[in-house]
Amino acid sequence: MQKILIMFMLAVALPLSLFAQNQGNSQDSVEVMVIDSYISPEIPHTFLLTFFTSVPAKSKVLIDNKYSYVISDSLKENHSIKIDLSKLSFKNKTIPYVIFTQDSSGKTYRSEINDVNWPGKLKVQKESNFLLLCLFGGAVFLVPSPTYVIANNGNYFSLTKEIPLISFRSANLTYPVGYFSAEYSHIFNARQKNFFRLGYKQIINIPALEYVAPGVGWFTNFKGFNGISAEVSIGWFKLLNTFTVFTKYRFNIKPGDSAGKFSELSIGLYSSFFSIYF
Repeated sequence: MQKILIMFMLAVALPLSLFAQNQGNSQDSVEVMVIDSYISPEIPHTFLLTFFTSVPAKSKVLIDNKYSYVISDSLKENHSIKIDLSKLSFKNKTIPYVIFTQDSSGKTYRSEINDVNWPGKLKVQKESNFLLLCLFGGAVFLVPSPTYVIANNGNYFSLTKEIPLISFRSANLTYPVGYFSAEYSHIFNARQKNFFRLGYKQIINIPALEYVAPGVGWFTNFKGFNGISAEVSIGWFKLLNTFTVFTKYRFNIKPGDSAGKFSELSIGLYSSFFSIYF
């Protein structure tokens, strides 16, 4: 009888032990426990953030839905960062921030929205500086990309302006995962001078560079010269924390017309600031 009782207890305890072990090992999210979060009253004001994660993870923080900073680019549980806010602009004293984490499998998680209070009063100068930055950014955004065109009947200079219309959010928030764009090109002294384009680009983040973006598109001059194109862009570095300097190669073809092939090499500034996000 005693042996039967022991066997029964083992039969019950073993499944419960395995279940508890599985529950302990399962991890369907990365929990964030904020330990410290404040802005120092001393000038320059500094944002200090310290938190732990339930498992080793990479992390970054997005402040006021526009300033992104990498906290840890390696897997760890203890995370801390100090950010100088003297060159940043805020409209409200209550500043929201979100913590993004990535586990060892590469899955990304977003924390709830936290906030931190600005000490003292916000200076009016900061708002005017922000307005000036927007005006300057808008002016830079309108600058076209100089392009070198290589065609069968000669080489030409072109100016091209691409506008991202619809962008798709990515987990890292630095760049969208991809976007649809409209584009206008004027080729000086060429037989076919003006082109309108629609296209899609897929943005791939890679180490040491900002991104690589392959893409496809359709173009027309509205006078019967219609075709398709394939391209690849390389984002090299950021400018004003809003624009990315890129170079691009594109090959264009008019189906059924061997003389309708031409290539383009261009340099420009990319920004999805005015794009509609999904």
